Amino acid sequence: MADLPPARISPPHSDEPGDPRVEALVNEVIGRVADKWTMLILEVLEQHGEQRFTRVGDLVGGISQKMLTQTLRQMERDGLVVRTVHPVIPPRVDYRLTDLGLTLAEAFCGVWTWAEKNLDRIETAREAFDARRISPAG
Repeated sequence: MADLPPARISPPHSDEPGDPRVEALVNEVIGRVADKWTMLILEVLEQHGEQRFTRVGDLVGGISQKMLTQTLRQMERDGLVVRTVHPVIPPRVDYRLTDLGLTLAEAFCGVWTWAEKNLDRIETAREAFDARRISPAG
């Protein structure tokens, strides 16, 4: 079996190749945001506003301190969050979404809306598929 190139996202409604930098960014962002921790942190900061590091972890739930640190660091690098260190003892670090992070959070609200609108259809399709797989003829 031949090795296939990785799937690529192409510009919508276009037969012409897009800017390779945009293609690379779209693929990176989809990969990163498809990561459940990034999605959950986006949701937490969008719903609750600026939060302390420990509170973000509490609101996300189930995330290790190491993974929270790594995810927030990558989000900061991408310009999605701002990290504010307060010069107090013990140190206090707050995170908030940037305008860029807010627009990404808004974009993913569309996914939630789509999921809510199509939940019954998806569940029906899954049940039909599972029923076919269980039947002796399948």
